[in-house]
Amino acid sequence: MKKRYINTKSFVKSSIAVLSLGLILISGGCFNLDEKVYDEVTESTFSATKKDVVALVASGYTPLRYIMDWQGLFDIQEEPGDVIITPTRPNGWDDGGTYKRMHFHTWDNQQWQPRNTWLTSYEAINNINRVLMQIEAGSLPLTEQQALPYVAELRTLRALWYSILCDSHGNVPLVTKYSDELPVQKTRAEIYNFIITEITESLPNLSASVDKTTYGRITQWAAWQLLARMYLNAEVYKGSAEWAKCIEACDKIIASGNYILEPDYRNPFKVNNEGSKEIVFAVPYDNINGLGWNAHMKQLLPVHRYVFNMKAQPWGGSSANPQFINSYDPADKRFDATWLHGAEYSATDGNLVITLVNKMPSIYNCAFEEGYRVCKYEIASGCESNMSNDLPYFRYADVLMMKAECLLRTGKSAEAATIVSQVRARDFDDPNKATVTGAELEGNTTIKYGTLDINGNIDKPGDQTPVKYGRFLDELGWEFAAEFRRRTDMIRFGVYQTKSWYNHVPKGDYTTLFPIGLEELNTNTNLKQNPGYN
Repeated sequence: MKKRYINTKSFVKSSIAVLSLGLILISGGCFNLDEKVYDEVTESTFSATKKDVVALVASGYTPLRYIMDWQGLFDIQEEPGDVIITPTRPNGWDDGGTYKRMHFHTWDNQQWQPRNTWLTSYEAINNINRVLMQIEAGSLPLTEQQALPYVAELRTLRALWYSILCDSHGNVPLVTKYSDELPVQKTRAEIYNFIITEITESLPNLSASVDKTTYGRITQWAAWQLLARMYLNAEVYKGSAEWAKCIEACDKIIASGNYILEPDYRNPFKVNNEGSKEIVFAVPYDNINGLGWNAHMKQLLPVHRYVFNMKAQPWGGSSANPQFINSYDPADKRFDATWLHGAEYSATDGNLVITLVNKMPSIYNCAFEEGYRVCKYEIASGCESNMSNDLPYFRYADVLMMKAECLLRTGKSAEAATIVSQVRARDFDDPNKATVTGAELEGNTTIKYGTLDINGNIDKPGDQTPVKYGRFLDELGWEFAAEFRRRTDMIRFGVYQTKSWYNHVPKGDYTTLFPIGLEELNTNTNLKQNPGYN
């Protein structure tokens, strides 16, 4: 088990016991003060310390581990896109059609994946609001000055959760108080404006330190990157672009000198990646104290337990769309760093275990060996059903690519190409291969869109309109494959709602938002369903 560096002690991973005590304190439950209680903590026997404050703040972070958990954010960002597909396999994976609905964009208001994102986000927001209430009420041992950085951190963390909801469901309730009242739904633009305000007001009081004490926590630099992400997608979220503001936010991080492009593309994704200088904000996991990372169980085959000498046996569902795989330059080292392909051998005796092929006949029926598998996140020898890799939520490569995209969209394609070439340089042995031009980035995508027949040939091309800046979208795909963002990028470039791929045909603009869950609609009469869903 690896050492954790959050507030010098285990901020996220070992605060469970203290957090439980704190939540009892702030839950407002009933206590019989006439009894002398020996087996539980009561308001009269619990006195919060500054360590407890840290543990309470952790309650807003720990739900982030759902990202790589079963049907978490990874699924809703990747399954509807053109990279990751989960077809029916010999061992199952039909699962009532849930993955087919994600691929076909035919989800309904009872689809679990988007509901899980909604529920987890509001669980975290509720936790944050509760701690903010305690700070405001003076129930925690903090002076007004001491409270400022905690309040700023919590408000920005809450903004991060709302950024997830703004992207997935758009028109959501805005809850800023710990209350039993039914929250009122706001428009996507109103949620966007709330996020921007929360971050900008909090920034001055956030820590600028990049060290063991701030690892896994929101700093000024994580806040700037969250702002940049919001500005990058502003045209989608609120109807008007904010390219210049995105560049300004990116420049703040670049000018800090705190981060680098790691010389090895694999470094930010290793098991012991907490020392990576490319990671701006990480979600810490641990296979003992910080559970939740089991996406590898869905992505790897059962026989990969022999390839990686795993203790767990994976389930073997998800694999890569051949159309995306075929778009890679053979000289791009990110391909081998991201995908398992070809012959796979036993880690113990060197015998051939399986040969993976870049073929997926149909989402209704694929063999085990059909489709390349994700290996981006290092699989350690002895890997169990939960991994210990920390998740790079924000990394420096994204800062550079966001700036490049904004330059490209504002007529500065040559400057954009310089940055993209810088990012590509670590992944090509030939410098000429790494270099791209502005004209290339302005050009069409290299992905051959259209639905595929059982032989992998395009049978129905669908919309073949050239994608503006499509080659840049390809660059995002190659750099950030399997980093739970493909859906958002495709929407921004207009591909998600217009193109056909694998067995998917577009259903319309309304699918860029997920429906609000039926149970949520039934329990909150203030909610109105997103357009396009009955």
